[in-house]
Amino acid sequence: MNNSHESTQPLRGLLIGAGYFSGFHLDAWSRIEGASIVCVCDLDEAKASAAADQFRIESVCCKLSEVLDRTDFDFIDIATGPSGRLELLQQVVKRQLPIICQKPLGHDFAAASRIIALAESTGLPFMVHENFRFQPWYREIKWLLEGGVIGHRLHTITMRTRLGDGWGANAYLTRQPYFRTMPRLLIHETGVHFIDTFRYLAGEVATCHAQLRRLNPVIAGEDAGVLTLQMQSGATAIWDANRYNEDDCDDSRYTFGQLSVEADGGTISLELDGTLKVHPLGQAAYRHEYVLSKLGFAGDCVYACQQHFVDVIQ
Repeated sequence: MNNSHESTQPLRGLLIGAGYFSGFHLDAWSRIEGASIVCVCDLDEAKASAAADQFRIESVCCKLSEVLDRTDFDFIDIATGPSGRLELLQQVVKRQLPIICQKPLGHDFAAASRIIALAESTGLPFMVHENFRFQPWYREIKWLLEGGVIGHRLHTITMRTRLGDGWGANAYLTRQPYFRTMPRLLIHETGVHFIDTFRYLAGEVATCHAQLRRLNPVIAGEDAGVLTLQMQSGATAIWDANRYNEDDCDDSRYTFGQLSVEADGGTISLELDGTLKVHPLGQAAYRHEYVLSKLGFAGDCVYACQQHFVDVIQ
């Protein structure tokens, strides 16, 4: 994103998509100073109306062409599912407004590249809603790494994720039923977050390898696998995940798993409840205190992500 749009007035936003996760977007917007959503657009007018009623939003619309003719928006938040993302962006960028857009950006590299080209052609801020890197524990781990708390050469990141929402004949139906028919699920829908988080902590990716499989036969895509990334820095990042089995915790979607970050001077560990432990080599491990949030989604990362978007616009 580049800071090319300035505003001193409260920003008025359009939200496109009123599905399950849009509720976290709207909750965050309701708490961000200097910006608010004033219209919700969804093909399902009932969903749009329900979201507007819950968050006291001025108006709703079920026709994108009509809402894009309005001139009273300062930014657009795209919270739709991944289907038709390129076609949607081709219409939205014509409004010449800053955009924050849910991931995955496209169904493949070619579509994502076309979307980026479209966004760059406007010269205005465009941000992918990669909210995991805004989770407070990753921000804190980044700060600890930059401070040399466990040395200065990061060599291994290991993340173990067991979400437990994908077993049985009714898997995903209560929250995000389109997961059941996605031809690619684990990496395309969830793993992209961890790839971005690994990039945040360890730099850009050099090579990747994945072994993927399907544990639940009622869904179309893969729901388990091991992803290994070799980073340009020389570090290795591993994501061992499945959505079938579950962790023994109250909320597996708080941290989305247990993380170990190892460097030449020790280890930082993330527990399922957000606890961080630092273990310098040759010394006793200790708990690292920092500020956590139980608001919103996963440490209030949606709020932090959208606040960053607003800060850039302003």
